[in-house]
Amino acid sequence: MVVAALSICCYAGEKTVYSEKYRPQYHFTPAHRWIGDPCGLVKNGGKYFAYSWGAASSDDLVHWTEINDHAIKDLPARTSAFTGSVAVDKNNTSGYGNGAMIAAFTSFDEDSKKQSQSIAFSHDGGRTYQYYAGNPVIDIWSTEFRDPTVIWDDNTGRWVMLVAKALEKKVAFYGSDDLKHWEWLSDFGPLGDSEKSWECPDMFRMEVDGEPGVRKWVMVVSVNWQREQYFVGEFDGKNFKADNPDKYPLYVDEGLDYYASRVFQDYDDKDAPVYTIGWVNTWDYANNAPTQYGKGIWSIPREYILVNTEDGYRLRQEPFDGLRVLRGKPYSTKRCLKSGVETFPYIKDMGNTYELEVVLSGMKTPVGLNLCEGEGRRVTLTYDPDSHYLVLDRTNCADTMIPKFERMSYCKVNPVDGRLKLNCFVDKSTLEVFVNDGECTLTALTFPSEGQAGFSLTSLGRGAVAEITAWPLHSIWH
Repeated sequence: MVVAALSICCYAGEKTVYSEKYRPQYHFTPAHRWIGDPCGLVKNGGKYFAYSWGAASSDDLVHWTEINDHAIKDLPARTSAFTGSVAVDKNNTSGYGNGAMIAAFTSFDEDSKKQSQSIAFSHDGGRTYQYYAGNPVIDIWSTEFRDPTVIWDDNTGRWVMLVAKALEKKVAFYGSDDLKHWEWLSDFGPLGDSEKSWECPDMFRMEVDGEPGVRKWVMVVSVNWQREQYFVGEFDGKNFKADNPDKYPLYVDEGLDYYASRVFQDYDDKDAPVYTIGWVNTWDYANNAPTQYGKGIWSIPREYILVNTEDGYRLRQEPFDGLRVLRGKPYSTKRCLKSGVETFPYIKDMGNTYELEVVLSGMKTPVGLNLCEGEGRRVTLTYDPDSHYLVLDRTNCADTMIPKFERMSYCKVNPVDGRLKLNCFVDKSTLEVFVNDGECTLTALTFPSEGQAGFSLTSLGRGAVAEITAWPLHSIWH
């Protein structure tokens, strides 16, 4: 998967930076240029780090500081750094010192198009990385071999690397004692959604919610250049085995624009919650985004929760609690819906930078939410209580023509105790929806005009009740 560099944060005199049309206000975006996949997500020494392959850091996972636009130094000529990860070598297995940060990434040879795996080491706390002279550390002479994730396996006491064999729809596992010399362990796949490609594998172990001591491995793989699937199973240090292989595919996000996510590997606390960030984009139109500041948006941080259901283990996602520090004064109301449309001007005044919680009950006919509404355009969320399908429709939302952009997505979800809960994060050109506390999520780019900030509810009949709370969210940049 291709990534490019972050850019340096606001320059002196550039008062319009982070105020441009479409610019999200609480999602991470670079000051200029482009960002792709989130890389090297770690927490180390009390700080969160993220790369692309420029460096950014955060103390709270909400406010970010861009450090540089090229963190990997002395790349060979006509070689590019593609997606990868960062490990913290606490025990100096690599010889670069206790606690050295080691970046693993795909080296792309611009002449041969070959993709191989390389490393770089940091002696300045993750700000910059020095290219290792012995690279590449893994090379199978392939043009479709990329996106390494390196983790430490406590059971075997060695490093494990996952790499995508993209067009074979496989994840290759490698083992190492020193991060420099690697041996092939096994391949996993194809399984589940294996139509076109696999990229950006990630794997982590987490405790099952409500079942103390029960831990499972989760593998997330980006598929078909447009969405992500996940597997739950066991890893013995060499092989990953998915539970219930006939139950796949299972998708991380049912929306239109969520890809190439990684979890933050927490080297301060191995029992910390599992937080993740994804790339809010799709390759069909990533290069055609109508942005003035550059291209590329990362999602809000999310917390993964693994639950045991009657269908097996499933991932739930909840918005990171720390985002609540951005909330302004709330607006709340409760309405018995009539047939027709009802508008909410208080929410319109929040200017498409808000968090919205809507709890629906008593539905006998379809109920819809119109967001980013105005000038004859909107994005809609419609729930049908008979089929239990929630449909996201942005076919008439963007205020400019974007090839292949006019699309719909959906998920099937049942009310809980007769209530459907929708938690929506609207941020200028993005929408992230968490359904029933993250049982299902839908993420989409929207690109509305400045005049499209309205919100309304629609109902085809009477009797439904809507409980609404909305918070304006402060900018993380101003």
